[in-house]
Amino acid sequence: MKILVSGGAGTVGSRLVRGLVEKGHRVRALILPGDLLRSRLDGVDCDVVEGDITQKDSLAGVFDGMDTVYHLAAVILSHDPAVFVRVNVQGTRHMLEGAERAGVGHFVYVSSASVVYPHSTPYSRSKRACESMVSSRDRMSYTIVRPTLVYEKDGGQEFLLFLDYLKKFPLVPFIGDGRALKNPVHADDLMDGLLRLAGCQAAHDKTYDFCGGEEISMRELSHLMLKHKGMDKPFVHLPVAWCKLIAHGFSLFTRTPPLTLSAIAGITQDANLDCSTARRDLGYNPVGVREGFSRCFPLTIAS
Repeated sequence: MKILVSGGAGTVGSRLVRGLVEKGHRVRALILPGDLLRSRLDGVDCDVVEGDITQKDSLAGVFDGMDTVYHLAAVILSHDPAVFVRVNVQGTRHMLEGAERAGVGHFVYVSSASVVYPHSTPYSRSKRACESMVSSRDRMSYTIVRPTLVYEKDGGQEFLLFLDYLKKFPLVPFIGDGRALKNPVHADDLMDGLLRLAGCQAAHDKTYDFCGGEEISMRELSHLMLKHKGMDKPFVHLPVAWCKLIAHGFSLFTRTPPLTLSAIAGITQDANLDCSTARRDLGYNPVGVREGFSRCFPLTIAS
C-alpha cells in the first residue's frame, strides 16, 4: 500500500514509518519544514516531504497517489488554547480535505483518551472536534484510535513530564486522592495496534481504544513509577478545589504556570478505556503496566 504518515519525525510517527516500511508498504513521511528531528528517519526507505498542516498550500501534492493516511501530527501540551485550535482542529481539517481531494480511501486519526473526560480541557475539546470531523466524512473510510498514557524506556512526553514531577520533591504534593483509574499503554503495543490497521477492512468506520491490559489507580501508578526508578517517597494529598484555585491564580499572572487546570483534569479523571473491540477486530493484545514497566526498567527495579 501507499501510505502517508503526518508527524513522521515524531517519536511515534517515526516508529510507525519504520514499521510500515518493514511490512513492505511504500511510505511518505510528512514532517515540518526544517524539522531537526528529521534524522530519526535516516536510513529508512521512505519518501520524506515537508509541509505544515496549518498551512493548506504547503500540503499541495502531498496526498497524491496515497491509499491510506495516518494523521498523527498534533500539539499535546500548550499554555495557549488557540494553538490547539490552529494545529489540531484546523490542521486536521486541512488533512481531511487534502486526502479527500486526492481520493485517499482510508484515513486513520490518532486521537486521545482525554476525549472521554467529563470535565474537558482545551486539548481534549480539540480532539473531540477532530473526531467529529473525521467520522462525518462520507467520501472515504476512517478509523479513530484513542491511545491512553503512552510509556516506554525513553518516553512518551506526558509520562516523562509526570515522572520528572514525582522525582522532583522529597515529599510529593499530589493532587486529589489518587483514585482516578488509568490504563497506560506500552509504546510497542500502541505501535502494534497502529500497524494492524493498514489494509484492515474490518477497521473501517470504527473507533478503537488503544490502552494497556491492566487498570490501575493514579496513586498506584505513581508509586509504581517511582519504584521502577529505585525510589520510595511519601505523598501529601492536596484538595482538588485548592489546586484549582492555585492554578487559576497562576493563569492570571504568568503565561507558563507551573500548575494548570488541564494538568489537574488529567490527574483526577478516569482514562481506563476498554480495548475489547480492538482485541476482537485486530488481535490487539497489550501487556499490563506492571509487566510493561518490568520490560522498560529491568535494571533500576533490580537495584
